[in-house]
Amino acid sequence: MAQDPPAQDLMHYEAMAQDALRGVVKAALKRAAAPEGLPGSHHFYITFVTRAAGVSAPPDLLAKYPEEMTIVLQHQYWDLAPGETFFSVTLQFGGQPKRLSIPYGAVTRFYDPSVQFLLQFEAPPLADEPAKGLPAPAAEEAAPPAPAAEGETKIVSLDQFRKK
Repeated sequence: MAQDPPAQDLMHYEAMAQDALRGVVKAALKRAAAPEGLPGSHHFYITFVTRAAGVSAPPDLLAKYPEEMTIVLQHQYWDLAPGETFFSVTLQFGGQPKRLSIPYGAVTRFYDPSVQFLLQFEAPPLADEPAKGLPAPAAEEAAPPAPAAEGETKIVSLDQFRKK
């Protein structure tokens, strides 16, 4: 007797689960944005697709990170504003403050190394048209970033830790 093929998931449970887990990211960012800030030794590494729809960052950062970028929220971040569909934060890059706005849907990885908590998400579709003046995504993996000077925010690519 032949088995029936598996039923098609018309409910889209995987997408609903991803959305629910992005709610964990939003809740963590809301807690970090509270006046008391991040509790204990908690800090976040947030990786996002830079060309996803709704991502807003200075053109020089988008040119430097044409595919994805990891930001660290630990000691030096300002004006963290978690909204319903995106969050905004000011970080220092090369000693200069820069504002980023990131939709939760653009986040591909959320990691709190203080408690080894990791969430990974499917990459979102890219925006219809990349911002003008940005180079095409590199075919090769980017070189690791130079070490940050003391007091400067360090961006760490977590690609080296991913299973290939």
